Amino acid sequence: MPIDPVTLAVLKGRLEQIADEMDATLYRSAFNPIIAEARDACHGVYDATTGDTLVQGTKGLPIFVGAMAFAVRAVIAKVAAEGGLDPGDTFLFNDPYDGGTHLNDFRLVRPVFRDGRLFCWLASVGHWLDIGGNVPGNYNPRATESHQEGVRFPPVKLIRAGVMQQDILDILAANSRVPQSNWGDLNGQLNALDLGERRLAELLDAHGDAAVAEAFGLLMDRAEALMGAEIAARPDGTYDFEDFLDNDGVVDEPLRIALAMRIAGGRMVLDFSRSSAPCAGPVNISVATTVAACYVALKHAFPDVPANAGVLRPVEVIAPDTTLLGAKAPRPVAGYTETILRLIGVIFGALGQARPERATAAPFGTINALSLSGQRADGTRWVMFSFFGGGLGGNPESDGLHHANNPISTATIPPVEILEAANPVMFTQWALRADSGGPGLHRGGVGAVYGIEALAPGVTEIALLGERGRFAPFGVAGGGPGAMNAFRWDTAEGVATPPMASKVVGVSIRQGQRLRLESPGGGGWGDPLLRPVEAVARDIRLGFVGAEAAIRDYGVRIAADGSVAR
Repeated sequence: MPIDPVTLAVLKGRLEQIADEMDATLYRSAFNPIIAEARDACHGVYDATTGDTLVQGTKGLPIFVGAMAFAVRAVIAKVAAEGGLDPGDTFLFNDPYDGGTHLNDFRLVRPVFRDGRLFCWLASVGHWLDIGGNVPGNYNPRATESHQEGVRFPPVKLIRAGVMQQDILDILAANSRVPQSNWGDLNGQLNALDLGERRLAELLDAHGDAAVAEAFGLLMDRAEALMGAEIAARPDGTYDFEDFLDNDGVVDEPLRIALAMRIAGGRMVLDFSRSSAPCAGPVNISVATTVAACYVALKHAFPDVPANAGVLRPVEVIAPDTTLLGAKAPRPVAGYTETILRLIGVIFGALGQARPERATAAPFGTINALSLSGQRADGTRWVMFSFFGGGLGGNPESDGLHHANNPISTATIPPVEILEAANPVMFTQWALRADSGGPGLHRGGVGAVYGIEALAPGVTEIALLGERGRFAPFGVAGGGPGAMNAFRWDTAEGVATPPMASKVVGVSIRQGQRLRLESPGGGGWGDPLLRPVEAVARDIRLGFVGAEAAIRDYGVRIAADGSVAR
């Protein structure tokens, strides 16, 4: 009998709950704050034959959804070429050219068998703190090949028929500055897979393999149909949009991310052929990462479409290897986050042209990957890595959010208390950044200011891989741009800033010296002169907009008695 709608809804909820439990297991057991606190991880269920995403949890990092399908396909290809797949096998790898993203993201892929037959795959991915390379934390803004970013693992069997391979564990430990942290994260991922396997077996026993397999197909068909309907609701045509990266960290020249979006007959083509060529520095991305970023952008634009591979069936992505969006090994890719943020932004821009009344201004568009490292008094190494928030763009319905996450993720910024407890640093400032949101009828959200003081004796090394130091987040519908990124640090001669605007490595501070990071705000939406005076007055009162900016951008003055008027 066909599955009725109620049963389908029940199975959908149960499957999503399995992925959610896997996520929660890893978040609670990981050693490294980027997973445990920031939730830079993801779990899901994948098709036995194609590797397509069947189910993803609601808490996992969205960018991993599309990329993990490529990761599972890499394992499927390895098994097809070499054979030998048994219950209890678990593959491990971090190859960014096969599975997308970058070397820190370690993937574990496990087959699920039923009655001796492969039923599906479970997969886990998490961002490990350090995996070798020239820069602690692996965000090396001067890398010109992947070998300078860290150790690269192709798909290998970490567990063979239930037996852990100690040799692989030894290699992993030998290639990290913080092997204990990686060991904890690995065990958290393995525990998550164990739990997912048990929960999936319980579901299959309760409802039957055939019913669950049918539900997988129906959910993907539904996502395809809804996505096709959303595309068909936009006028047919070609919509061009482009934006730029500051530079690649090696050559100080801007890099174009250019999109031609073609809509016709309920199908969409996202053509990035006019984008810049592969670059020397680490802001290249693989095709898998490009496709994953397109998936994230479309899910933001069409949030009611279910999260599975059916979303991309009506969509074609063109990212030639002649561009930095189709890079191949050994092109460096550590800074992939910066490139996918710009890619998502240009998709938002093109969609805004297709339906101007729903256009959204640009978000702050950088994670500001900052790593500090050094030696403790006892000689042990420490590595602090974190990313930071900023303002989101104004939209037709509201102002942008302040100090928010980027649209690539649901990851949270690690709490200051955790970062201070784990590392010899002190945050001297963690505050909203006034006048950073783009002016508009609906103002862009404001960014943030972070001040950090080094507490460790000796030298604390600094590396920053960021963006938006030269190209501000754009406004739409008459709105203005958000403020650009800013970074500086103390030296014996005074305060220094990065020659490459948003990227630096090979600099340091000493005990008692400080660095300061100011993240961008979001772009504004609509004519700032149409913003109600009362709204500007509130912005001034709360510190989002200063008196000078109120006059300059909104034409609003503060009288001596505190009243405001245009």
